[in-house]
Amino acid sequence: MLELRVDGAAAAHPVLGSIDVKVAAGDRICLLGPSGIGKTTLLNAIAGLDPRLVPSAGAGSPPRVGYLFQEHRLLPWRTVRQNLAMVGAGAVEIDRLLSAVGLLEAADRLPEQLSLGMARRAALARSLAIQPDLLLLDEPFASLDPDRAAELRELIARLLDEQPRMAMICVTHDARDADQLANRLWYLSGRPATLRWDRPLTDGACASLISEELRLLGV
Repeated sequence: MLELRVDGAAAAHPVLGSIDVKVAAGDRICLLGPSGIGKTTLLNAIAGLDPRLVPSAGAGSPPRVGYLFQEHRLLPWRTVRQNLAMVGAGAVEIDRLLSAVGLLEAADRLPEQLSLGMARRAALARSLAIQPDLLLLDEPFASLDPDRAAELRELIARLLDEQPRMAMICVTHDARDADQLANRLWYLSGRPATLRWDRPLTDGACASLISEELRLLGV
């Protein structure tokens, strides 16, 4: 689906070093690493938002990318329904998406009338409205209390199960998220940052085992 080749030295990039990865349909990747190491920068590169780092689509056409940013970035003067319409979703699709994320009754509210968790779910629905091949999630559980984070994690897992060919890359600081969401794990570290670890995860992989392997790797 997507080939990403980054040569940080050639691009004079201040954060990322040499990275060469492929993302296939159905990949569910959790991207971990120390704070400030460049995880969001890597997501931006994958989304094509960094002009110095251009991802390649390989032999196929570029994938459609849905991006849930750290901030919801909903237009404050538009209702939830209108925010989804802005990315091209029709009325029936808007109702379907808002129902899927549990926000149909809040469709005509403005973003300021939503809780943080609701705004995050509305932004997720907007990300899905373009029917993405690749869904990027930048710390989707940040600042949520444990119950709301668990609800959103379960929602994302269910939505991914319903679209098994949609790939996902989720930036998180919590290795436990990989237990529920990931079939593949990336670990970004170093100066400049490179992927120190890229490996598949089997079903039921324990966060404690993941943490122990990272410790043994010295990352």
